[in-house]
Amino acid sequence: MKIKDIRENMGVEFLALVTMANQGVTNNDSPYLNLELKDNTGTMVAKMWNVTADTVAKVKVGSLVKVRGTSLLYKDQLQMKVLEITPVDTDEVDISQFVTVSPVPAAQLREILQSAVDSIENEKIKRIVQHIYRKYDRQIYSSPAATRNHHEYFGGLATHVSGMLKMAEAVCINYPEVNRDYLIAGVLLHDVGKIIELGGSSIAEYTTEGKLLGHITISQTMVREAAEELDIDSEEVMVLRHIILAHHGKREFGSPVLPLTMEAEVLHMIDDMDAKINMIGKELKDTRKGEFTKKIFSLDNRSFYKLKGE
Repeated sequence: MKIKDIRENMGVEFLALVTMANQGVTNNDSPYLNLELKDNTGTMVAKMWNVTADTVAKVKVGSLVKVRGTSLLYKDQLQMKVLEITPVDTDEVDISQFVTVSPVPAAQLREILQSAVDSIENEKIKRIVQHIYRKYDRQIYSSPAATRNHHEYFGGLATHVSGMLKMAEAVCINYPEVNRDYLIAGVLLHDVGKIIELGGSSIAEYTTEGKLLGHITISQTMVREAAEELDIDSEEVMVLRHIILAHHGKREFGSPVLPLTMEAEVLHMIDDMDAKINMIGKELKDTRKGEFTKKIFSLDNRSFYKLKGE
């Protein structure tokens, strides 16, 4: 059963992703759980009464669960009373059935990114990128790129990188003075720390490490650690770390240093372009022709007009 199929006063049993889990206490000091459950067809608010400490410990945001209960209408909202809830091993199911997924097929994303890795000619740079992509293979292709602004879905990180790779190739063709190896490697590595910052593939939520360190610091640390493990100590390592540290372009946007190589500056520009196009496109998709989008906070609170001819 899928969430979209649930109607009022039904006995229901289905698999769902937990996107919210808050514990509360009734006036009689009886503990309960406020839940939000999600699959790829919708979300549902749910409550479980008289919960045990063991259940609270096992039901966490981002966990996949099997739920059984009854549906009801409360204040004109369809909800669920949970009678039984059991955690499910995510390795046993296709997690894409419970989250929003990339519009680009997974196999295509893998082909694009792996082809880019293989195309790097500088052996030191190539070994570092290969090492990281082998070590974090699953996370790179499943992680989102953000929690809400752009590419905030399963496979979003790889989708973001894929879009940037296409722009990077065009820049290198038009401007041969740009070092292709550094730019392509920078695209592949600049956001790799998000696999740790956002804590996995099932739901985009900042981890403690992500909040304290941020993906820029984590990404450049991954490069340094890879270089140490591969016994590479050269200018390539320093330049790759700089490109990552500078890719937000300005200190007020999170970069501890400003771009000081051509490749770092170019990476910042195409990263910014890909993110902004994705944000605008997402809003235009839900906007009628001849009307303006909702204001986009991260784009100076501007609204964008959807052309009538589109």
